Amino acid sequence: MSKPRNQLSEVTFEAVAQGLTAALERGTQSWPLPAPPISDPDFPPLPPKSPQSLIDQATGLLQVDRGMFERNLNTVVDLIVPHRMNLSDDPYEVHERWLKKRVPQVAERLLFAIATDWLSQAFDQQAPNVDRWWLAVALVNGLSTMPRGQSVHQGYHLVESIALAERPGTWHTQPETGPHQMEWNPHAFLPRQGGVVAHDVGVEAAVWLLTRLENGPLERRLLLMEWTRLLLQRPNLIEPLGIDQILMRRALDPEEEVASRVCLCLAKAIEYDRDVGLALAQRLHTRTEILIRRGMADVLTRLFRRLTWDAVPFLEAMLEDEDEGVLAAASSTVGDLRFLDVEKWADTMAELSKHPLPVVRRNLVPFLRDYLEQFSDDQRGILPMLWVDGDEVVRSRMRELLLRMEEVAPDHFAARLADFTRQGCDLESLWAPLAVRRPERCEAWQAFLKGDGEQPKLPERPPPADNVLDDDIAANGEVDQELGFLD
Repeated sequence: MSKPRNQLSEVTFEAVAQGLTAALERGTQSWPLPAPPISDPDFPPLPPKSPQSLIDQATGLLQVDRGMFERNLNTVVDLIVPHRMNLSDDPYEVHERWLKKRVPQVAERLLFAIATDWLSQAFDQQAPNVDRWWLAVALVNGLSTMPRGQSVHQGYHLVESIALAERPGTWHTQPETGPHQMEWNPHAFLPRQGGVVAHDVGVEAAVWLLTRLENGPLERRLLLMEWTRLLLQRPNLIEPLGIDQILMRRALDPEEEVASRVCLCLAKAIEYDRDVGLALAQRLHTRTEILIRRGMADVLTRLFRRLTWDAVPFLEAMLEDEDEGVLAAASSTVGDLRFLDVEKWADTMAELSKHPLPVVRRNLVPFLRDYLEQFSDDQRGILPMLWVDGDEVVRSRMRELLLRMEEVAPDHFAARLADFTRQGCDLESLWAPLAVRRPERCEAWQAFLKGDGEQPKLPERPPPADNVLDDDIAANGEVDQELGFLD
């Protein structure tokens, strides 16, 4: 091995040894550890005598099985180094300084790789190693400390593996093996699982781990919410793991940051159980913290699609909020009302067109096209109200809408101009861009408003050009042989 690789290996090994001891000390604070989901009936599992004996066993295995460490080190380095080098280059030599600055990140990945190896040995269907189970579950518990990085992505897969009592990487979504894969063995037979099936003892162990996170400090509870959001993608695990009850409890968490993460889980929770999801949304809606109110406003569109009329009270309350962020998100969701009651939607649009906050009025303009399709006469006067708005963003969006209307629907455009004239609206900002784009149309519309001309109509489209192949088609309908190059 090269000198840079040896140096990095020694430094990383020391960091992994220290991190392993610290993680196991944290992971064994909750004693005793859960029972192994799989064990050999001829050899009943013997739980470890004390946390210190477990830590000594883990450090001893790390020292003895140096080959496992070196193999995982090569895998981790190949994953994290920037691939801006030749395939024949040694990453330890090319990125020596880069790797030395990132020894903690490499050590963290190695610790999760060690936990994965131990868990794989514990879930070996032919010869389950229960000693590795105690080490793996304690290590996973000790490594699950931060709501970011490997604790989220790798930790979630390990928890799911524990709940299924399957080796990590043996998922039901794994594609069928075949000759299209380089490692395919035509003589091997791998039983394929038909779906996600929760293991009774594995679920108890996973619940034990989730409970440790739920009763832990803020960082651990935030990590729990990240795992919960991912576990909602497995409907068969929601009820066994009590995910819905975890969400209901965390909706009342004293830290608003934790409760705000529950908002991200609302859509999937409602899809799984509408009644529980609605109760969860109502519980979150009672919170007054700004992060939770904004989180509820951000997912309001998803609530409309799943709760329909039950989501209307949330919208009405958010439109009365004092926070600008909540008002901006809620007003952009007003368009979902048209799928429930177009009259109520139009009345809400008319009310919001007078709102003092500019961002609320800006969010109404994208819905004006749908509004005009339903109410072409605009008896509520929403368009004149927004046209005379002092906000330049509203005026610019309105101007683009009217210019497009002039191109495709002159009759509606004429009706809007007549309405604007009756309301005393200034149209100079509309004529200026129209005069640049189509001067003759601008003059025609101005003459029409003064009574000096007829209303402009849609410009006649030129007839489609004759097919270029017509001259090459003979009287018998056969194509000239000179076009044979197209074959």
